[in-house]
This record gives sequence, C-alpha cells and structure tokens, in this order.
Amino acid sequence: MRDPYQVLGVAKTADEKEIKSAFRKLAKKFHPDQNKDNPQAKEKFAEANAAYEIIGDKKKRAQFDAGEIDAEGKEKFQGFEGFGGAHGGHPFGGRGGGMGGAEDILSQMFGGMGGSMGGDPFGQMGGGARGRARPAPKGEDRKINLSVHLKDLAAGKAPVKLGPERTVNVTIPPEAEDGQTIRLKGQGQEGPGGKGDALITISISRHPEFVREGANLRVHVPVDLKTAVVGGKIRVPTLGGAVALTIPGWSSSGAVFRVRGKGLPKRDGSNGDIMAVLSIQLPEDEDAELLALFKGSQHSSDND
Repeated sequence: MRDPYQVLGVAKTADEKEIKSAFRKLAKKFHPDQNKDNPQAKEKFAEANAAYEIIGDKKKRAQFDAGEIDAEGKEKFQGFEGFGGAHGGHPFGGRGGGMGGAEDILSQMFGGMGGSMGGDPFGQMGGGARGRARPAPKGEDRKINLSVHLKDLAAGKAPVKLGPERTVNVTIPPEAEDGQTIRLKGQGQEGPGGKGDALITISISRHPEFVREGANLRVHVPVDLKTAVVGGKIRVPTLGGAVALTIPGWSSSGAVFRVRGKGLPKRDGSNGDIMAVLSIQLPEDEDAELLALFKGSQHSSDND
C-alpha cells in the first residue's frame, strides 16, 4: 500500500483533527454504498480506511514514523521487511489510544458499515482493515397497551397478557403517569440474537369516586346538615375501605379534610393522602323540625 500520509493527502506534521477530517472526506467520497456505479470506489475506500488505521492511531502512527511497521501495519525486521512477526494474524487486531478507529467514524457517518457491501466490507479487498462482526439482531419488541386502575397503582403491579396462555404481573412504578412506557426485557419476539423486549404503555382508568392528584386522591363526601353544624364523625371512602373522620362543628360545604397515608404510593416509600371534600346534603324526606326551626328563625329576623 502507498504511504498512508499520501493516501489521505495530509502532511506528516498534520495533527489529529486534520487526519480525521481528511479520512472523513475520502470515506464519504468513496463509500461503496454511495458509489455503486464506480468500480474503483471500493478499492479507494479500503485504501483510505487502511491508511487511517495506521496514522489515525497514535501508537501505530508513532511506530510507522519510527520505521517499526510498514504501510500495512506489519512489523519490519532486519533483512525481512514485510513479514509479520509477533503480531501474527491480522495487523489491525488491536487498537491504541488514538483518535477513534475508522469503524467508529464510519458508524457515525453511515450508521454502520453494512448495506450493499454485506456484513464485512473489507473481506474481499486484501490489505484493508476488517470490520467487526455485527451481533445477530434480536427479535422485535412487543408493544402492549395496558389499562390500569387506581387499585393497581396502589398495589404497585398489574397483570399483563404476553401471549395466548401467558400472563405476568408488571411492576407499576410509584407516581406513574398516564402514557408512561414500562420495558420488560426479554419478553418480546424471538430473533437470531435472542428475544426483544415488551414495551408496556399504561393508560390509567378513571375512577367513579376518586380523582387522582399525583399520589393524593380527592373524593367528595356527603355530610348531613346537622353534623356539618354541630360536628361529628363521617365515613370517608379509601381504596382499602371506608374510615371514620371527625369534623368540627360549623363546617361548610366544600371544606377539605385530609386523611393521611391513605392515598397512592410515592417515590420516597410513603403514601399520599385522601383529600375529603365535604358536600352538605339535606335529608331526602322533609324534616318538619328542621323546617320549623328555619321558618321560626326567618320570622324572628323579619320582626327585627
């Protein structure tokens, strides 16, 4: 192979940035996938790649400049130049602490080195650096929409069907949001390189009583007029069953009382609260005493 500096068109004093820029230009110009009608592009592309594997690597560049290796990366021995010695096999089997290998740059530019060239773009070129073998692709991800209820959020798990006869419990993270996606690794379709993942998108169902506010749950609680006026105990619903709550006298409709720790799980391991909103209701049947009380109060006010 020609002198790698000449191949890339840079001076021997060129810095790393200049060498990398020169290689990128040649790789873009001669990449076979971009030059399918140019039979010479493949050869020039391989030559540029092999040159960059030498002077694009700090260690190999220093060895080449010192005359320890030739333009193909083979060690030079006294009287036996060109024969590979201690390196054995392939001259580019290892990589020093340089500017990033040619494969890394090509991967950034072209998203990999496959395409029309096949899995190994340099396998047939002779003297060029061989690309790393691609891992076998995994199977496709399985996408599933899962409707969850507030009780599922409280329990931190919900059943999801992964197949005709397979159902598993998926962990619901605390304070999960509607539309959030949960990944189950290895629960997707089978492929040459193993199974893909299951992507579970959760949809939080509305509850007939509770309105979710983060980890808190808001609920409207009916209270009779007498209890609202004089105070007393009311029953407040929670996801685990109703609990008793004492309210003070003269509580107005719309007043909010907090039942601590009866809401949904939080990220810190604690639970949110139930926010009980009072809704004062009159008795279904007319209460003669209550009616007389208010009528008497009205007459007294009129006389004043």
